[in-house]
Formats: sequence, C-alpha cells, structure tokens
Amino acid sequence: CANGINAKYVSKKISKTRWRPVSSSSLQQPDIFATGSWDNEDNSISIWSIGENGVSSMDDEFEGDPQLLCEYKHNGDVLDLQFLDQDRIVTASSTGAVTIFRHHHNSQTLSVSKLWERAHHYPCNNAPCTGVVCNSPEIVTVGEDGRIMLFRADQEGVLRTIEKADSSAIHAVTFLRTTEILTVNSIGQLKLWDFRQPGNEPSQILSLTGDRVPLHCVDRHPNQQHIVATGGQDGMLCIWDVRQGNMPISLMEAHTSEMWEVHFHPSNPGHLFSCSEDGSLLHWETSSNTDTPSFLQGGRNTSIISRSAIAPAGGNQSLINAWLTGDSSKGHLETTHMLPSQMLSVNSLDVLGQCLVCGTDGEAIYVNRHVPI
Repeated sequence: CANGINAKYVSKKISKTRWRPVSSSSLQQPDIFATGSWDNEDNSISIWSIGENGVSSMDDEFEGDPQLLCEYKHNGDVLDLQFLDQDRIVTASSTGAVTIFRHHHNSQTLSVSKLWERAHHYPCNNAPCTGVVCNSPEIVTVGEDGRIMLFRADQEGVLRTIEKADSSAIHAVTFLRTTEILTVNSIGQLKLWDFRQPGNEPSQILSLTGDRVPLHCVDRHPNQQHIVATGGQDGMLCIWDVRQGNMPISLMEAHTSEMWEVHFHPSNPGHLFSCSEDGSLLHWETSSNTDTPSFLQGGRNTSIISRSAIAPAGGNQSLINAWLTGDSSKGHLETTHMLPSQMLSVNSLDVLGQCLVCGTDGEAIYVNRHVPI
C-alpha cells in the first residue's frame, strides 16, 4: 500500500474505471466506482465500494481496499464507460453496442435497462463503439465507423445520427456545451459539432500540423469550455483553445507511449491527470511562487520533473487560464508519478474529490484516497 495507494488484483484486464458521481451539494468523497474489462474470455462490468461495506473496523490494513459489490457479463470489450446518473451506467462495446445498465443499490445487483445493439456498424459487420459521453438524459456515442449517434435514455430509437461524421475512426468524444460536442480521430483532428445545425458537417476542425498522430482521448476544462486537453499515440499532452486558431497552444512531452486518457480535475482544474501504455499515471499541477497562476509555456519541453510555465501579467487572472500561454514572470508546472513503476498499460483513470482510481493490463485496480489537490 505504497503512498496510500491500494492495489486490488482482479484477474481481468481493466479497460475503464469511473467514480459514481456524488451530489455537488455534499462534501462527501466518492466511495463507489465502476470498472469494465477487455481482452478477456468473458468481459464484465463491475461495481466496487471503498466505503465501509463488509470491512470490519479491526482490519485497518484493509481500509479502503475495494470490495466487489456486483458484476454483470458484458458482450465484447468495454471500450468506454460513463455514469449517466447515480443509478445508471452506459457502456460502449467493441461489438458496436451501446448498453445502459442499472445498479440496484438495495439488492446490489446490475441489470440491463436498455440496449442499442448495432449502434455502430459497417455495411456487413460490427464496428466498435469507441466512446460515450452523457448529459442526462442525452447520450452521445462515437465509433470506428466514423458515425456520431445521439440517444436519449428515456427513448427507444436514435435521436440523431451524423452518418459520415468522419472518414477515419473517431476515438473519443466530450461535451463542450449542452448542444456542442468535440470529437478526436485517428488522423490527429479535433472536430466541433453543433447539434442545432442540420447536416453532417463539423462547425470547426482543429489539427496538429505535420504528423497525423492518432488522438485517443480528450477532456474539456470544467470551467472554461473552450479549453481542452488531448492525448494520443505519441504520448504528448496537447492543450487547445478552440477559440484561437486551429493548432494546440501547448505541447508537452508526457509519456513514452500512447496516452489513453486525460482528465482535468473536475473541481480543481489546475490539476490534470494522464495515463499511458507506458505504465505510468501522471499528476500535472500548475503552481507558482506568487498568487498568480502559472501559464503553460508553449513549445515542447522535455524535463519530466517540472516543466517551466509562465504567469500572466495581471494578478487577477483565475486559475482557469493556467493551461494557456502567457509571457511574464516565471512559474512552474510540476508532474508527479502516481504509481509504482510497472510495465503494463494503465488504460483508464478517474479523479473526483481527493480520490483517484485507475485500471491496468496488469489486471489491477489502484485506488488513492488522498490525492494532494
């Protein structure tokens, strides 16, 4: 249990980990999370607790050890997983299916509440559904077939299909605003889509110049919808401002292999987390000696310990802009390795409050309940 991290070995490769949301009014820390597996003979979706369930207070050493509450067989690899609300979880499958599972808290069981079997498909066979994002009751999915699908949890059919949204595979999706989404694809492009607009054309396209490096993940800054972070095949962390030009503002060398997920901390966006095929999970923190937040310096930096960043001239800037470029007094961007070094891929992470959970190809789930936020 190094550095307050609990490791749970689960005999399945873990593809996705997500905290169940806590009500924003409560100050409680999250205590329930869901996981999905991949590349196993039988895949499953599982619900875990790090609360007091089934743990006697005498066993201090097991405090915080994840306890399995329930699981359910999942057809295909779980390629994405999101909580729709406290009770429902949406999964994206390698079979192209989109499923809503209901977690019954009283009986601690899972059941299938809705299934769109071939949401993503090629003419003759299935296409993996690669990403899902929820804004209840709306659910948006993307796939290798280049389609964007919009569902409502309370309706049977499909609300909207953007049929040929992409000629290449779409790897991930996030909401920018209630009517706008952003997708990333296998040729290094970010595309903005406005559901108020008819037709199959994006409202904006941004891309990395030169190399068409596949992008695997995207996350939006929780307070400033125009700032997004992406990661891809080259392990670089890119920060974009969708209002400014069509290139990233900052490029940082983060990982030595594919970056699978990137997440801003939902309530402290000066903190960002990324995980990779290289077996590492990084905590990025903008810090400064003054009260002024640090701005990320553009260009490429190679130092792993801390990367130089720059604070804005005005002292009244909020931490929100800490990921953007400025040009006066120096500050710092620090990175911390959150896991003991290991060889196998860290496929997924989620952070909420002071709690971090991640899952690996080493068939392990790691939980840290004391993230320094």
